[in-house]
Amino acid sequence: MKAVTAEQAEQVEQADPSASAVAEMLDLLSLRYSVGPKFLAPPGPSAAQWECAASLALRAPDHGGLRPCRFVVVDDDRRPALSELFARGALERGQDAEHAERARARAFNGPGLAALVARVRGDVQDVPPHEQWLSVGAALMNFLNALHLMGFGAKALSGASVSDRAVSTAFCADGELLASWIVVGRPTRTAHPKWDAAASSVIAAWRPNQT
Repeated sequence: MKAVTAEQAEQVEQADPSASAVAEMLDLLSLRYSVGPKFLAPPGPSAAQWECAASLALRAPDHGGLRPCRFVVVDDDRRPALSELFARGALERGQDAEHAERARARAFNGPGLAALVARVRGDVQDVPPHEQWLSVGAALMNFLNALHLMGFGAKALSGASVSDRAVSTAFCADGELLASWIVVGRPTRTAHPKWDAAASSVIAAWRPNQT
């Protein structure tokens, strides 16, 4: 679904030539959808591209400047160690060897892999936890949008591993929790929505109750 029609884009450009870049950016963002790991091909992001995405994440709303999240990139040479944690966790949860091997393989999903680590505090009176979670979600969205604009496909994934004690200990400091994995790569097919709806279904003008 296009954010703007060709006619609208032409009208914008005629009114303000610099605004055409804005229309193009909105159009690009309207094409971002989650792309699963089986549809992602190498290469993953470079160190500079990961950092660029993180810098955009910092532009998310952050009441009080708490910075309630951070991103941890799992380099290729660290995937085997992560796979061992995944397999061990599966066995400790009572799964059989076959399921443990499947868990092990998930550590190699996607050409690029990062963890989203959250730190949501309950002792900040002016910034309740729900506001901090809003900031975490906004940072993730900015992170994903930045990767999309750089030509990558990506998807945020959770699953049992995010709540596994050994995995959490490996990624999180005291007071932090592992919120999500982010798999990234070059999309091998055109991304498409699982669900689609008109913007009018999620936005409306407020009308006070009439008494």
